[in-house]
Amino acid sequence: MAAKARSKRAATPPAPSSNGTNDSEGMLKNALGQIEQAFGKGSIMKLTGENARAVPSIASGALSLDLALGGHGFPRGRIIELYGPESSGKTTLALHVIANAQKEGGIAAFIDAEHALDPVWAKKLGVNISELLVSQPTYGEEGLQIAEMLIKSNSVDVIVVDSVAALVPKAELDGEIGDSHVGLQARMMSQAMRKLTGAISKSKTTVIFINQIREKIGVMFGSPETTPGGRALKFYSSVRVDVRRIATLKDGDTVTGIRMKAKIVKNKIAPPFRIAEFDMLSTCGINFELDLLDLAVENKIVKKSGSWFSYGETRLGQGRDRSKTVLEENPELCQEIKQKVLEAQGLVPVTEEEPEAVEA
Repeated sequence: MAAKARSKRAATPPAPSSNGTNDSEGMLKNALGQIEQAFGKGSIMKLTGENARAVPSIASGALSLDLALGGHGFPRGRIIELYGPESSGKTTLALHVIANAQKEGGIAAFIDAEHALDPVWAKKLGVNISELLVSQPTYGEEGLQIAEMLIKSNSVDVIVVDSVAALVPKAELDGEIGDSHVGLQARMMSQAMRKLTGAISKSKTTVIFINQIREKIGVMFGSPETTPGGRALKFYSSVRVDVRRIATLKDGDTVTGIRMKAKIVKNKIAPPFRIAEFDMLSTCGINFELDLLDLAVENKIVKKSGSWFSYGETRLGQGRDRSKTVLEENPELCQEIKQKVLEAQGLVPVTEEEPEAVEA
């Protein structure tokens, strides 16, 4: 009986002390100090004050897509996947991101695994070809290693890999056509994602992977479409954009461009599943003013009466093309309409006009 009483008393937990909270805080502070001493300052922190910061972004070239992405464009320090059918505008969209990064004074790199980059078209889109870093790797591991070295330098603002499907593993390249290499590319991409994701998050680099689509055999229900390269890229991407061509633009019998639809399939920095539609012209790619005009009409900032467009008392023109030209020739008016669109979307505070002083 005495032994049982002693064991029961031993199993009873000690009563909490009056300064238990202070003891816990002291123990936590000691643990945090040991972690920082072992792994360096900043290895663990609280997401408050100076540690909590907004995610900087790079504009996509289309304001409607920027709004669908959360308001500012493609986030820095994150992995982006653009995928869709052929000739849907994936590479053109990525080149617009490069052009916008360069306009802000940034450095861009293009890893051309498909060996199909057109410098003339890129220049039309506003890309500074003389400052663009271009690599055409022989095999997939080489391209991913080049990307890793550029990311770790923390000196490149945007890296575009075109495309994941063209990143051929070295073992497959050394083999014969017809040899079976099950899961080889998926393993390569999975390893690359594990190595790159930490370095990307600590950098200012936006890494855009362009991907193709394939179709599964024997799928009876749901979409049979899938993307090559395994599933790792889907998990590690902060943003996934499904890019489609939904219409062909014509002037008479002449094709002048395409109408694009971008669906945000995944988004870790803003609500997903938003959709943006905009035109991509054969002469200049994505036209910002044309997209802004459509957004302004949608948000009832610009009124459309028949074929005429008007902003307040200002008549912009007859037809989209003429109204677009007016916006291109008047940057201040274009900026004013853009500000109104952002206010309508709740991204900037509404500017109220100060009442005029009444003389006594």
